[in-house]
Amino acid sequence: MAGLWVSVGSRVAAGQRGQRSPQQLMRSAALWTLQNVSHHSRQHLMVTRSLCSAAYDSNEKTFDKILVANRGEIACRVIKTCKKMGIKTVAIHSDVDTSSVHVKMADEAVCVGPAPTNKSYLNMEAILEAIRKTRAQAVHPGYGFLSENKEFAKCLAAENVVFIGPDTHAIQAMGDKIESKLLAKKAKVNTIPGFDGVVKDADEAVRIAREIGYPVMIKASAGGGGKGMRIAWDDEETRDGFRFSSQEAASSFGDDRLLIEKFIDNPRHIEIQVLGDKHGNALWLNERECSIQRRNQKVVEEAPSIFLDSETRRAMGEQAVALAKAVKYSSAGTVEFLVDSKKNFYFLEMNTRLQVEHPVTECITGLDLVQEMIRVAKGYPLRHKQADIPINGWAVECRVYAEDPYKSFGLPSIGRLSQYQEPIHLPGVRVDSGIQPGSDISIYYDPMISKLITYGSNRTEALKRMEDALDNYVIRGVIHNIALLREVIINSRFIKGDINTKFLSDVYPDGFKGHKLTESERNQLLAIASSLFVASQLRAQHFQEHENSRVPIVKPQVANWELSVKLNDEVHSVVASNNGKMFSSYLVSQQVEVDGSKLNVTSTWNLASPLLSVSVDGTQRTIQCLSREAGGNMSIQFLGTVYKVHILTKLAAELSRFMLEKVAEDTSSTLRSPMPGVVVAVSVSPGDMVSEGQEICVIEAMKMQNSMTAGKTGKVKSVHCKAGDTVGEGDLLMELQ
Repeated sequence: MAGLWVSVGSRVAAGQRGQRSPQQLMRSAALWTLQNVSHHSRQHLMVTRSLCSAAYDSNEKTFDKILVANRGEIACRVIKTCKKMGIKTVAIHSDVDTSSVHVKMADEAVCVGPAPTNKSYLNMEAILEAIRKTRAQAVHPGYGFLSENKEFAKCLAAENVVFIGPDTHAIQAMGDKIESKLLAKKAKVNTIPGFDGVVKDADEAVRIAREIGYPVMIKASAGGGGKGMRIAWDDEETRDGFRFSSQEAASSFGDDRLLIEKFIDNPRHIEIQVLGDKHGNALWLNERECSIQRRNQKVVEEAPSIFLDSETRRAMGEQAVALAKAVKYSSAGTVEFLVDSKKNFYFLEMNTRLQVEHPVTECITGLDLVQEMIRVAKGYPLRHKQADIPINGWAVECRVYAEDPYKSFGLPSIGRLSQYQEPIHLPGVRVDSGIQPGSDISIYYDPMISKLITYGSNRTEALKRMEDALDNYVIRGVIHNIALLREVIINSRFIKGDINTKFLSDVYPDGFKGHKLTESERNQLLAIASSLFVASQLRAQHFQEHENSRVPIVKPQVANWELSVKLNDEVHSVVASNNGKMFSSYLVSQQVEVDGSKLNVTSTWNLASPLLSVSVDGTQRTIQCLSREAGGNMSIQFLGTVYKVHILTKLAAELSRFMLEKVAEDTSSTLRSPMPGVVVAVSVSPGDMVSEGQEICVIEAMKMQNSMTAGKTGKVKSVHCKAGDTVGEGDLLMELQ
C-alpha cells in the first residue's frame, strides 16, 4: 500500500475472540493488557506511527538538530520524520503541556511560557531564546501559530537559523489574501469576483456587498483555517459578519483587516498540494477533496476527489504550479480552489505551510512531505518529476475532535481522557495524534484529538475501513464527534460524491441528531443490550456462587429472562433465552426475542474490555458499553451514536410504575453557556427588555467567537458574567423574569 503509515502494534482482533477457547481468550486478554499498558510509551509511539514507504538516503546530509515550534499531533508528526532521518529534535511547550506526548518524543524540551498562546507558542522571543539555548540549526513551524508569520521567519534568518518553509516574500505575498489574489490574476489563475482592497468599516462592507451582489464572503486578509470568515446574505448579516470576523482576525492573527468577495453557492472545496525547491522546480501532488466543513473548517477530507476528471485535475495542478513559480515558492504548500457544479474552479487562497490534511496525499503518492520540506530547506533539488507522481489507491481522513456534534455540528468540549485507545490494530489505518490516556483537552488550544486516516485500493475499501476504525476508537472522558464522522461517511449522498461545502446544513437542516435507527438496527441494539444485561447478571451469579457470605440476588438456572427495555421513550418486550454455553463470565450464544422477532446473539462478552465484538444473526458489530448501572441504565455506543437504554426484569418494570418521576427543570428563563470559553462581550444589563434571538453575550472558544442569544422574550432579571470571565459548559449566564 503505497504511502500508508501502518501500525505493527497489537493484532488481537475483537471479531476473532469468539472462535477461540476460553483459555486462549484469557491469555489474549492478559497479552492485550500488557500491550496496552505500554501503548503510549516513547518506543511504542515511534514504532506504531512511523512506518512509511518514503525512503531516506542516510548519506544525504541535512540538519543535526531541528526545533519544532508547535504542539500536539503536528509536533509529533514532524518529530517522527526527524527521527527517521536521524535528526535530533527540540520540543517547545507551555507550562500546561509539560507532560505532553510531543515533549516526551523529542530529544530536548524547553518551556516557553504559560498556557495562553500569546505567552508561549506565539512568544517569538521565548522561542528564539530556546533556539539559542539548544543550538538548533532549523525550525519546523508545523501549521497554525507562527507557521505563516513572516516576522518570525525574518528573526530566524537574523539568527542564521533555517526556517523550514518558504521564504518571507512568498509568506507575505500568499499570506495576505488581497495581495495573493492580485498575484493570482497576474499568474493567470482563475479568481473569484470581489473587492480587492481593505474594508474600512461596516458601512463600507454593506456598500461593497451590495455592489458585488449577495451572497458574499467576508474574511480576514491575514487569516486561515476558517477563522475570521463569515457568509452574509443580507445587510444585517454583513454588519454582524464584519464585527465578528474582524474580532476573530485580531484575536487569531493580530491583524483585523478584512476583504469581501462573491460567495460561490454550493461549491466544492478542492485543494492542490504543491512542492517547490530553491532551484525553480515545482510539482503538483494531486488534489484533496475538503468539502465537508462546519463553520468553514474541514471535518472530512479525501484524496483523490471523486468529482474531478483528469483534464480538470491537470488544469488545476498547472495553475497551482504557475502561482507557486510566480512567487518562487520553495517548500510544501497548498493552493485552495472553489469548484462549481460545472467544474469551473476559482482561486481561494494559498497556505504557505503544511496542511492538516496532508496525510491523505502521502498515502496516495508515497511521499513524506515533512521529509521533502526538510530536504528543500537544506537546498536540495526535488527528487521527482511531474510524471513520477502517482495516484495509488484512495485515502480518507476524519478529524476527531473533542466537540459536541449535537451543538452546531461541534462546539468544543474540555476534559481529561480517562481512557484512550486508537484503532491501529486494524489494517489500512493511520492515526496522527499527540495525546495519551490522562491528557487534558483545555480551552487554550484547538480541540483536535487526532487525525484518523484510512487507506484502501479504492474509495469503497477506504470508507469501509474508516467505518470500522471509528467503531473501534475508544475515547472516554470528553465528548467527541465520532457519531457525526461516521454518519457522514455512510451517508448516501457522500458515498455517491454528491457533496459541497453546505453538506452538513443540507443533510441536517435541523442540526445533527445522531444515527437514525432502522427497525432492524433497533432490534439489533435491543438484542445486544439485553444479552449484555443477562451476561452481567450471570457473571454476578458466578461470583456469588463462590462467596458464601453473600446472599444471591439472582436465581440460578434461569431458562428465560423476561425483560422490559426502554429506548427513546418507547418500551419493548424482550425475552432472552439462556440456552447458550458458558465459561466463567463468557456467554457464547443466546436467542433473543424482541417484540416477537427472534435474533441470535453471539459474543464472548468480556465485560472488562472497552470494545465488545458481537454477532447478531451473522452481522458483526463492534460496540462500546460506556456505562452500566445497577438500576438497569446503560449507555451503549452502537453504529457510532451513543444510545441510552433502561433494562429491567418484567417484575421490576411492573413495580417501577409506582415510583415518582423527577419533574424536569424549566430552563426557558435562563441562558447557560453551551461550551467552555471566555466571555468577550456582554450586550445586556439587568432591567433590559430582550426579544427571542437577541444577542446576550459573545463567548470565544478555541479562537472562534459565538453569539449567545435569548431563548424567549422577557425582562433581564440578572446577568452572571462580564467581559473577560472564563465560563464552563453549563454555567449560568443570564436569567429572565
